[in-house]
Amino acid sequence: MSSALLVPPPYRELREAGADVVVLRCEDPAVSFAGLLKAMGSMSAPVIVVSPSRDAETVVDVFRGGAGYLVDGDYCACMLSSAVVAATVGHTYFSPVACAAIRDAAQHLPGHGEARERLRSLLSPRERQIMELLSTGLGAQEIGLRLTLSEKTVRNNLSSIYAKLDVRGSTEAVLRWIGATTAEARV
Repeated sequence: MSSALLVPPPYRELREAGADVVVLRCEDPAVSFAGLLKAMGSMSAPVIVVSPSRDAETVVDVFRGGAGYLVDGDYCACMLSSAVVAATVGHTYFSPVACAAIRDAAQHLPGHGEARERLRSLLSPRERQIMELLSTGLGAQEIGLRLTLSEKTVRNNLSSIYAKLDVRGSTEAVLRWIGATTAEARV
């Protein structure tokens, strides 16, 4: 059985709890997320940050730290539930405003256009559609519904995408897709 843990600072009970997913509700993720990661130590539970902060740099830093991000007022209970379930299987979930913040930040990186086009040329048209939807925070099930594909077909496509982009999962794939990392995909 999976469990989720809402963790208030200073995160003393975190290690004893043995949660499968940690939900961090905070006002300032730049401070709280770093404190949480320190408190977690070697604990490997995925994290979902829930915050009113829409600051692109903060959202990107949380994303680079491997956590999901939901902006207050930009998600519902169903989305939070999906984020927790997705985290248990290694996927990272973002509310639409958080995705937009990451995209906006990536637009300002040098060489963004050329690197993005090289990356996109590695994928088939269907894989590009799936990556566009994945980069908006949708999971395999939601992508399947949007594209009228089975969830298994979407997951198979994601496996192919991860191999082509030389990444380990959805977080790295989306970071590359939107140009938030400088690492080159294999050709």
